[in-house]
Amino acid sequence: MPFSFELIKKDPCTGARLGKMVTPHGPIDTPAFMPVGTQGTVKSMRPEDIEKCGAQIILGNTYHLYLRPGHETVRKLGGLHTFMNWPGPILTDSGGFQVYSLSALRKIGPDGVMFQSHIDGSRHFLNPQKAIEIQEALGSDIMMCLDECTPYPATLQQTRDSMALSVKWAKQCKEARTTPDQALFGIIQGGTYMDLRRQALEQTVPIGFDGYALGGVSVGEPKEIMYAITDEITPLLPSDKPRYLMGVGMPADIVYAVSCGIDMFDCVIPTRSARHGLLFTNSEKIVIKNARWREDEHPLDETCDCYTCKNYSRGYLRHLYVAGEILAMILNTIHNIRHYMLLMDKIRTAISENRFLEFKKDFFNKMR
Repeated sequence: MPFSFELIKKDPCTGARLGKMVTPHGPIDTPAFMPVGTQGTVKSMRPEDIEKCGAQIILGNTYHLYLRPGHETVRKLGGLHTFMNWPGPILTDSGGFQVYSLSALRKIGPDGVMFQSHIDGSRHFLNPQKAIEIQEALGSDIMMCLDECTPYPATLQQTRDSMALSVKWAKQCKEARTTPDQALFGIIQGGTYMDLRRQALEQTVPIGFDGYALGGVSVGEPKEIMYAITDEITPLLPSDKPRYLMGVGMPADIVYAVSCGIDMFDCVIPTRSARHGLLFTNSEKIVIKNARWREDEHPLDETCDCYTCKNYSRGYLRHLYVAGEILAMILNTIHNIRHYMLLMDKIRTAISENRFLEFKKDFFNKMR
């Protein structure tokens, strides 16, 4: 089926929204969180485990899959869904964040980015046309426009130039698109300058995309600024299109952004934290290596229904982590991903029952 988005319900007291996206590889209930599978895998997770945790969509990365194994290899092997044996929807980032994060290895020009591979030092040129070509070869359900992720801090002029380049590239991405079944999202940049954010929105929305993302947040700016951008700009985005806050993922940030009207999230926090022994529960964050868990016979979270919590104690999980066992990363990741999926379930239920404001207040009260 072609891509579509239905806005099902709006919360009466906040900007929170309940919706459903339809893609060629299945539906997605929103608000939704996307586990990050940068290189065609969510680290330490089998696809069936991701599905059992409740994830409906995952994220892959254009830059990394272009360098290794190569988008033509993925195409020849059936596209990214077949290649990685994931039956559900996939969103692919354009590589714009890597343009930002690998600043020592790239040079940005008006027509694209020349960069050195972080793998072997080989030189490559990424422009809007190439970003779309790669994503079409991967066969993702949702493609992202190539953009320049503005760093923090940046001067007004630097940010204005960066924003203008992202708008220019968005137009070129739209023109380069050849596969109508793959959705294409535009990205609103503008750094920490609200006027530039509004200008970016006013120039990007008329191009006509299937959804819109707020980019260039969670790149080092104070959280209050990220919240202010989300609060002010999200309501200005088209209400009949999905709204995506890129790279944001602490649970509190998700709850706040949902209240502003955001529908989609991605972040490496749940998987990366799991590999480093930081586990999320409904009562506290658990650093599993700490000695206090050595003889603890309880599950990580009594309220969690994941495979890890049903079968293993904190004491055993601490033993695995301290011993450096691979199983530690697997079980920890299963739990963190399921914790996030349960959070999204609770958010959607609260919106459907007209009590999201109460849910939000209770959530933040428990953090105090």
